[in-house]
Amino acid sequence: MTKKEYIIIHPEVQHALDNNLPIVALESTIISHGMPWPQNAITAKEVEAEVRNRGAIPATIAIRDGKCLVGLSSEDIDYFGQAKDVWKVSLRDMPYVIATKLPGATTVAATMRIASMVGIKIFATGGIGGVHRGAEITMDVSADLTEMANTNVAVVAAGVKSILDIGLTLEYLETMGVPVVTYGQDAFPSFYSSKSGFNSPLRLDTPEAMALLLQSKWDLGINGSVLIANPIPAEYEMEQASIEKHIMNALAEADKLHIKGKEVTPFLLKFIANNTEGESLEANIALIKNNARVGAEIAVALQTLAGF
Repeated sequence: MTKKEYIIIHPEVQHALDNNLPIVALESTIISHGMPWPQNAITAKEVEAEVRNRGAIPATIAIRDGKCLVGLSSEDIDYFGQAKDVWKVSLRDMPYVIATKLPGATTVAATMRIASMVGIKIFATGGIGGVHRGAEITMDVSADLTEMANTNVAVVAAGVKSILDIGLTLEYLETMGVPVVTYGQDAFPSFYSSKSGFNSPLRLDTPEAMALLLQSKWDLGINGSVLIANPIPAEYEMEQASIEKHIMNALAEADKLHIKGKEVTPFLLKFIANNTEGESLEANIALIKNNARVGAEIAVALQTLAGF
């Protein structure tokens, strides 16, 4: 089999690819592992609508029946929202999940790789994975970071998840040559908050400027992603000290329950949502929609630069 035989592209996405229309890739982990049913499916469809409203085509990516799905139907989204035992698929898991024909929800790394296979250049997500707190002992560093060093897909995210070690994650991205550009402010955001205590390495203020940076990077043959950090809208952000307290409690509970590896992030996010009376879930939904909007605007600007 060739690589193409492992991929099923939704007709709407195929039409966009054939006609050089702007496309934004979206991940499916948020559907199967990020939120409860039916909020997960409702949010996924609303995020797709945000992309369309800004002039681009959404391509939510997942794995099912041995195929990489690029673009999901409404029924597909409902399936991944309700199905039990859906794998959380990072890059290392892709061959196994495809070969065994298991259902899989793709993380940042897997979504980027599949998007790259079909030529999609822009990907919007909530927050990227990174260097976990205590990584000097556990060596827990997300595959999202190594994938970003190699794959020519820009990632629009609300910075780095605040449950991670943000400083070490920024250092790692610098080492791997991944530009980190914050949209519209000097402070680097931290998912639930527009600030993190760290300044952004770079700043740009328009979708057109972001598109020009991307075009310049890839035209020069400099492979890899760009992290476009897009702060959560001010009306939804949470107070830093408050969210840090919940993070510390969540980390202590995860350690007590011996939760490790790829199960850590979903556990922490759920724990924080349960202990903030849903405030963090509301913030999560708001920032994902905001990233989808900005991702679509950058995708449109990038296609315009390319002369389409």
